[in-house]
Amino acid sequence: EVIHKEVNGKLYYLRYKVEGEESFAVVATTRPETIMGDTAMCIHPDNPKTAHLKGKKVIVPIINRVIPVIEDEYVDMEFGTGCLKVTPAHDVNDYVLGEKYNLPSIDIFNDNGTLNEHGEMYANMDRFDVRKQIEKDLEAAGLMEKVEAYTNKVGFSERTDVPIEPKLSMQWFLKMSEFAKSALENVENDTIKFHPEKYKNTYRYWMENIKDWNISRQLWWGHRIPAYFLPEGGFVVGETKELAYQKALSIVSYPLSIDDLRQDEDALDTWFSSWLWPISVFDGINHPDNKDISYYYPTSDLVTGPDIIFFWVARMIMSGYEYRQQPCFRNVYFTGIVRDKIGRKMSKQLGNSPDPIELMKKFGADGVRMGMLLTAPAGNDLLYDDSLCEQGRNFNNKIWNAFRLVKGWEVADVQQSEAAKIAIEWFDSQISKTMLEVDDLFSKYRLSEALMAVYKLFWDEFSSWYLEMVKPAYQKPIDRATYQATLGFFDSLLKMLHPFMPFITEELWQALEVRQPGESIMIQLMPKAKQVDEKLIASFEKVKEIIAGVRTIRLQKNIPNKETLSLQITGAHATDYDAVINKLCNLESIEVVDAKSANAVAFLIGTTEYAIPMGNLMNVEEEIKKMQDEINYLEGFLQSVMKKLGNERFVQNAKPEIVENERKKLDDAESKIASLKESIAGLKG
Repeated sequence: EVIHKEVNGKLYYLRYKVEGEESFAVVATTRPETIMGDTAMCIHPDNPKTAHLKGKKVIVPIINRVIPVIEDEYVDMEFGTGCLKVTPAHDVNDYVLGEKYNLPSIDIFNDNGTLNEHGEMYANMDRFDVRKQIEKDLEAAGLMEKVEAYTNKVGFSERTDVPIEPKLSMQWFLKMSEFAKSALENVENDTIKFHPEKYKNTYRYWMENIKDWNISRQLWWGHRIPAYFLPEGGFVVGETKELAYQKALSIVSYPLSIDDLRQDEDALDTWFSSWLWPISVFDGINHPDNKDISYYYPTSDLVTGPDIIFFWVARMIMSGYEYRQQPCFRNVYFTGIVRDKIGRKMSKQLGNSPDPIELMKKFGADGVRMGMLLTAPAGNDLLYDDSLCEQGRNFNNKIWNAFRLVKGWEVADVQQSEAAKIAIEWFDSQISKTMLEVDDLFSKYRLSEALMAVYKLFWDEFSSWYLEMVKPAYQKPIDRATYQATLGFFDSLLKMLHPFMPFITEELWQALEVRQPGESIMIQLMPKAKQVDEKLIASFEKVKEIIAGVRTIRLQKNIPNKETLSLQITGAHATDYDAVINKLCNLESIEVVDAKSANAVAFLIGTTEYAIPMGNLMNVEEEIKKMQDEINYLEGFLQSVMKKLGNERFVQNAKPEIVENERKKLDDAESKIASLKESIAGLKG
């Protein structure tokens, strides 16, 4: 990779003498050592400052080579002097100008960063030493107009952290324009679907601006380029050296042995073998109609990162249409990129990637996997933190503890409780509802949301509610029907979790019941949803609120769970789920009344009031003092709000929504004060 860094350097203004005149054209450059490779000067055709140079020639300083002045709109009229030195061999943009105007390219660098014979008097000197020396020589020759401090971005090698030097070299290219047409069309029309769809824009940009593919790599490993050079010039291409030799014999007129052919030493770009992966993995290149590729091609889904959309995804799509006239896969799911806390991509060079083996030792493989998946929505980057894996480990522990609880129950032929019947009926609908939700999320490739849905189902609905509802009393057995239903639910939950947490789910599934040799959760079908009773689920949400209200009162009043309570209800209340409320709240009675007891603590759900008579369960004097303190605070708050609303300038100038918000605060405070005073009066009798 090339990393661009801001560097404090110099901007050199060099004087190029105009041929046949005493005048000079001045060029600003950060790399004066490259003037030996100059083959033209370029000006903007509409720039009045440089119009006098049109059609003329200039002389390169020190080496005195005459070069033409060319005109092109590429030149920025506002930068420097408006004159641009063109060095095709050592600048990508200059190379494009050189191609456009048929300019020669003069390579002045050796591969080790020293200047070659084209550097003339600076030959064999290091490029940076030449920069220092040529500045002195230009000043001595009167060819340096001025030098300014200048900050610019310079490309550095990611591996060696030294400035890179663009250098012209001979490379092999693959013409790509024809490949791109079908590949672009079939992504645009959703024959191949991208998830998320936003990455179509990136793909379209690459494919509409596709360049020929440089497939040469100067590496000592990889597939050798199948090109063979002839002893008297030219080359032949062949799948094998023997085939290349036969081709060579047909085009040369001199004696030639197979040993006279010299294979190019370059290897193919890594992506060149990768672009054939969907075909070659089924041996579809050597045997295009074998049974494996006929069955498996095209593949259903590809999962990959968005940073290689062009390097791999686009090229696989192109090769699929070129060599098999088919898409290579139907869907592409783009994951996010894992970054560190400050947003840098994790890499070996930066050393900012945690050791996955150590993470697995600390949090477990499923913990690491699940923690990452929970916070990795499709296509969005993930800022990694160990706390993600810790959350995954905690969930693993939750699953394990729920399993130990269930498997620890004693089973007997006893009567099933009403609470257990209700729990089974409710959870049957709840798990089916989540199954439908997960199926929908899978179809949309929203994997993290699917995991979150199952996570909540297990942690909240199953562990916190269902197991509490069916759990037998201390040292009492559970009835067989409830136990079998619970094992069935656990089986379904493990199957739903398995794609995300493969290890713990396999382990617990094997231990849940006696399995046959070779059986695995991996090859089980996902559970199917049954009919969902939405009314039951909605009704049960109200039951949860009632239970939560009673538990809050216990917490606030420091009432132990072992103390039985009574629940008074004023208003409409369905009795269908009282068995569950009784069990989870440890109630001795549920009673519908016209008015709550004087010393009761109440809460509202909708328009129905639920109250717990305190009796001797609380210190009346202490409770009155608490409520009086709260009244005092609210009255002070009330005065500040009334003062604000009594200010005409505030009411007239503030935004209407702000004024309305203050009035709401006033109403809420007055309502709370009235309620507290009523409660105090009730406690005093």
